[in-house]
Amino acid sequence: MTERALVLGGGGITGIAWELGLLAGLAERGVVLSGAGLIIGTSAGSVVGAQIATGVDVEERYTAQLAPPDGEVVARFGRATMVRLGLAMIGPAMIGRGDARRVRSRIGSIALRTRTVPESERIAVIARRLPVREWPERALRVTAVDAHTGEFVVLDRDSGVSLVEAVAASCAVPGVWPPVTAGGRRFIDGGMRSTANADLAGGSARVVVLAPVTRGIGPLTGVAPQVAGLRAAGARVALVSPDEAAVRAIGRNVLDPTRRAAAARAGRVQAAAVADEVTAVWED
Repeated sequence: MTERALVLGGGGITGIAWELGLLAGLAERGVVLSGAGLIIGTSAGSVVGAQIATGVDVEERYTAQLAPPDGEVVARFGRATMVRLGLAMIGPAMIGRGDARRVRSRIGSIALRTRTVPESERIAVIARRLPVREWPERALRVTAVDAHTGEFVVLDRDSGVSLVEAVAASCAVPGVWPPVTAGGRRFIDGGMRSTANADLAGGSARVVVLAPVTRGIGPLTGVAPQVAGLRAAGARVALVSPDEAAVRAIGRNVLDPTRRAAAARAGRVQAAAVADEVTAVWED
């Protein structure tokens, strides 16, 4: 595969902001992760990945996070939806890890039944977040899950799905946003398989993982075991997640656009503390 891979995990609107702040802060210190040969994006990470893989300036996208969220909706999980998703994830998962796909299909069923905004409206929101809407030449992998079957799917320029559709599918948080139709299938958030899907970087020599959320729940695989697997295979890996200040800036609701600017600034500040660790993995 490639020498260097950048993995960008899920974490809502604040996750997008934190990742862009971190990337901008690292670039300011001479560590340019946007030059990765392989970029893997899940949910929020698919937005950031699509932006930097298509050559959009990281500093410009960071600055955009600081703008007031005028007119943006504060989304959140309803209590009933959280209960249904919790039962879908935790109950069957106690039977065994082999049931992960079945659990994902149960989550997909909940997403398909939940009333949300129209799919076309949600796709338009995602399109506005992507200054460039064509797949890049470099390797960009965007993760999603088939809402009907629970199959984990990796979308790229050869998948027959547009970049906007792929990112919208990866960001289709079940119970909050509608499943996205692409290539004749309905998709939900790629984070329903893993918060970062870092194992997709297998075969890369150097891997940096930016993970706003690291813990797994039920069949959702956490980041730590995937990073351990990459290291066991011989890769040099740096895992960066929000520090205490960033966690406070992000707040309890990662889908709240009013927390976006604070999350972005916290990511930029945190870059100073992790720059040496990331450089040790990324540079020769």
